Amino acid sequence: MSNLAEIPYITVDDYLAGEAESPIKHEYVAGEVFAMAGAGDEHVTIAGNLFALLRSHVRGGPCRVYIADMKLRVERADAFFYPDVFVTCHPGDAERRTAKQHASVVIEVLSERTEGYDRGTKFAHYRRLETLKEYVLVDSRSRSVEVFSRRDDGWLFQAVPEGGRLRLETLDFACGLDAIYEDVTFEPVESTGD
Repeated sequence: MSNLAEIPYITVDDYLAGEAESPIKHEYVAGEVFAMAGAGDEHVTIAGNLFALLRSHVRGGPCRVYIADMKLRVERADAFFYPDVFVTCHPGDAERRTAKQHASVVIEVLSERTEGYDRGTKFAHYRRLETLKEYVLVDSRSRSVEVFSRRDDGWLFQAVPEGGRLRLETLDFACGLDAIYEDVTFEPVESTGD
């Protein structure tokens, strides 16, 4: 099963078996699989920075941080995703080898190609994950970070201002934008030449 994306409907068991052998990562939603494209330098650097910051912060405690190659199962959406970075503090996840199920924080790095999906349909699927407390969107084209926090009456949106700090209440974590965007060089924006 070398290319899962060519099969029109696939069971979870077949998806997991195929994914274990596939050289290409695929996300799974309700019987459909979607091949994942590679990421650019900015995207990878931002995700790596966040992983390193969070890993250092949770070291020695019950939480674990995962990056791009670990699947997150959202059972209520019949889906598997590969978040750019996520954190789980659930003891049951420590025993799961290929997919975690109880993320408390999910971070997606936005690109032009993925932004609409990450903000819309994918966030709708993630919201079905009862353990998810914070969803973070980090732009790879400019210094922009947004945090959606679960509250009793819905989700609270907060943009991190320039000079401000990303705060994750769930983990008692905070860091500045400089740390998130360390070593990132943005591509120049082409002018339209009015």
